[in-house]
Amino acid sequence: MTLLWIAIAVLLLPALWLLASPLRNARKLHDQQYHFEANDTSAEQNVAIFQRRLASLEAARERGEIDAGRFDEDRLELERSLLEDTAVTARRPLKSAGAGRFVVPVVMVAVVVISVLWYQQEGAEGDLTLLAVQQEVRNDPNGSLAMYIERMEEQAERQPDNPNVWSSLFPLYRETGQMDQAVDALERLIAIEGRIPPLLAQLAQLRFFMAERELTDEVQALVDETLEKDPRQPTVLGMLGIHAFDNGDYEQAIDRWRRAVANIENPDTAASLRDGIRVAQERLGIEPEKAAVEAAESSGIRVRVALDEDLAGRVDGDDTVFITARDIEGELPPLAVVRTQVSELPMTVVLDNSVAMSPQAQISQVQEARIVVRVSPSGQATPQPGDLFGDLDGVSVGPIEQDSAADVVINRVFE
Repeated sequence: MTLLWIAIAVLLLPALWLLASPLRNARKLHDQQYHFEANDTSAEQNVAIFQRRLASLEAARERGEIDAGRFDEDRLELERSLLEDTAVTARRPLKSAGAGRFVVPVVMVAVVVISVLWYQQEGAEGDLTLLAVQQEVRNDPNGSLAMYIERMEEQAERQPDNPNVWSSLFPLYRETGQMDQAVDALERLIAIEGRIPPLLAQLAQLRFFMAERELTDEVQALVDETLEKDPRQPTVLGMLGIHAFDNGDYEQAIDRWRRAVANIENPDTAASLRDGIRVAQERLGIEPEKAAVEAAESSGIRVRVALDEDLAGRVDGDDTVFITARDIEGELPPLAVVRTQVSELPMTVVLDNSVAMSPQAQISQVQEARIVVRVSPSGQATPQPGDLFGDLDGVSVGPIEQDSAADVVINRVFE
C-alpha cells in the first residue's frame, strides 16, 4: 500500500506543478500587460480613421456625388462608429502581480484532497489489501488455510461492501466444510451483486447438498428463479441431473447433464458430467458408441427467423433465404444450411447435422455457433450488395428443445 500512495503522489506532482506555474510567470505577464495598456494607441488610430473617412465624405459632397441629407446620415453613422470603437478602451485598473495568489495553494490542496477521497471511494484499495493478505499468508512459513480464512474474515469486517471479500470467503468455507458460513457469505455476495443466475445457482446447489441431495421447497424456489432468468444455467442443470440420477430417472439425468455440458466452460466439470452421462447410459443398457451417435444427432439449434417490417417492401415472396450456422472463429465451412423463401417467413427451423454441408464440418462439433440469415434476390450463395441479413452470435449448441428457440431478425442491408 505504501508503494501505491507513493505512485499516487508521483502522479499528483506534475498536476500541482502545472497549477503553480502561473505564479512563476505572474510578474512577467503583469509587466507586459501594463506596457501594452500604457502604450495603447488604438484610440488615436480610430480618430485618424474617422477623420480620413469624414474628409472623403466631404469631398464626395463637394463633387455633387451625394446630397446634404445623405451627407448628414453618413456623417452620423461615422460618429456613432467612432463612439463604439473608443468606448471599449475604458479599462479597469490593472491589479498587482500578487493579486489572488492565495487561490492557487487552495486549489492545490483541494486537488490532493479530492483525488484521495475519489480513490478511496472508486479505487481498488480494498482489492489490493486482499491481494496483500493473500501474499502475506502465502509467504508466511506458518501460513495455513485457517490463517487465510481468519485474515479474510478480518477484511470482511473492515470492508463489508466489497464483493471480492465474500466471493473469496464463500469457496473457502465450502472447501473446509463450514456450510452455514458459506451460505451466509454467498447471501452477502448476492445482496451486493444482485440476484443474478450464477450466484443463485451456486446457492441452490449449496443448499441442495446441505439437504442431502433433496429438492426442498427452498431449493426448488431457487431453481425456479434461476431457470426463469437463464434456462441454460449449467450449475442448476447439473444439480437437477444429480437429483434425477439419485431417483433412478436416468433418461432425465442424461438430458439435464447434456444441456449442462453444452453451456459449461470449465473443462474439468464438463468431463465429470460426461462421466455421469456414461454411467447413466450404462444403467439404461445403451452402448457407448450408439449413445455418442445419438447425442451428436440430437445436438443443434432451433432458430426462429423473422423479417423486419420496415424492410418488407424491399423483397419479393419468392426471394431466396439462407439460414446458416457458422463456427465462432470463422475457420470452418458452414456447419448447417437451410434454404427457404421469403414467403415462408416467419418460420422456425432446426439446424443440426442433418443439414450439414460436409461431414468434416458439422454443428455437433462446436459448443457455440453464429447464426446468419440472408435474403438473396439473386439466389446466389455469395453475399451481394443490397442483400438483407440478420445475425446472432454466441448461440449455444446442445439438445434441441421444443419450447425454446434463438430469435434472428433480418433487419440490415448488406453494403
